[in-house]
Amino acid sequence: MLNFYAKYCQMLLSRAATQYRKIRGTKTLKTLGNRVHMDRFNGSARLMIVSDLDSTMVDHDDLDNLSLLRFNALWEAYYRHDSLLVFSTGRSPTSYKKLRTRKPLLTPDITIMSVGTEITYGESMVPDTAWTQYLNQKWSRDIVTQETAKFPELTPQSEKDQRPHKVDVKIIYSSGIALDILPQGAGKGQALAYLLKNFKVDGKVPMHTLVCGDSGNDAELYSVPEVYGVMVSNAQEELLQWYTQNAKNNPNIIHATERCAAGIIQAIGKFFLGPNVSPRDIRDFQKCKVDTFSPSHEVVKYYLFYERWRRAEVEKSEQYVQNLKLVFCPLGIYVHPSGGEQPFHQCIDSMAKLYGDKQGHRFRVWVDRISSAQIGSDICLVKFHKWELSGNELQCYVTTVLMSLKAELPDGFSWVHMHQTWLDDSRARDQTVWCF
Repeated sequence: MLNFYAKYCQMLLSRAATQYRKIRGTKTLKTLGNRVHMDRFNGSARLMIVSDLDSTMVDHDDLDNLSLLRFNALWEAYYRHDSLLVFSTGRSPTSYKKLRTRKPLLTPDITIMSVGTEITYGESMVPDTAWTQYLNQKWSRDIVTQETAKFPELTPQSEKDQRPHKVDVKIIYSSGIALDILPQGAGKGQALAYLLKNFKVDGKVPMHTLVCGDSGNDAELYSVPEVYGVMVSNAQEELLQWYTQNAKNNPNIIHATERCAAGIIQAIGKFFLGPNVSPRDIRDFQKCKVDTFSPSHEVVKYYLFYERWRRAEVEKSEQYVQNLKLVFCPLGIYVHPSGGEQPFHQCIDSMAKLYGDKQGHRFRVWVDRISSAQIGSDICLVKFHKWELSGNELQCYVTTVLMSLKAELPDGFSWVHMHQTWLDDSRARDQTVWCF
């Protein structure tokens, strides 16, 4: 019976993937002339968050990254499906990619790098050539480097952080030490204005845009018309001075009382832009119900429980195990990245034995890039990346799940089938653990 059911689910999964591609499209980007626009969903984004990284989205003093993980859970549960995440950073592409290996950053839809001189799209970071061509007009990097060489007190950044335009007539001072010399048309604010102009041409201007920063090179973001803005509580004095002189009476720009990503969450609530309670802040989902049920929320909720179970942050109760078995189909099959298969309930029994095995250890789990599509009257296909950090070992599992809509279940979803593969070189050392 199990073999038949597994084969049936594999066939259903194959058909679902084909149908999913028809519904969602195989690409998320389209090229129009010399520019690229987002095509991840129809219509305008409900919310676009444009955030600096260092000391804004990422709190380098938060060694456990809890603030960032709280934002991640909120975004993936409630916003990923119809909103846009934009990182706007002074980091070069090389430095940005290095940060992604050290911090649990989500995959943004758009990345603005090198203080607004480079724009890329999607996970593959497709460059916006139209933006590059625009910045190349009347630009000579050689002249700028020759002139700045006359000032011995200026120390160039390392070679890996030097970029074609990150050196002309616009000077941006930030963080008390950084002096960026850019083309006149460059900068974080100009890059955002360019994106909004393109969205307007496509008829897809986001319903709301929230900009987030902490230092001088973020000031331009708050000058873009019709945006909401938050300066995190740990914002530097140079940005606070700009705020006092230019925006103190603007009710759409606030100085948060929370640090970094927590300040961004605070601003979402302050401006009524959508849900602002992170699933990570809900300790017991059985006692605290939420208004919005979706496959994305179901995935986030499960992996939060999985993390807490292994960290012994929830009660060791057989009732929790039985509740899991209610939402995981008794005939459901989990396909391990190694290719082996086990029934869901057998995997849940294996997980139950691991209670507290990560207690006191560095262990975190988060999900990224959740997408879902209803591919039948009662079947959803859900895809996401599951990240698991244990000590210094980091693995990513590319995950595909079939969920059935079940009105009689508490949250309305039953997990029917799951298939995981390893992402690139993140293969786990211990391939005997059967926990999805």
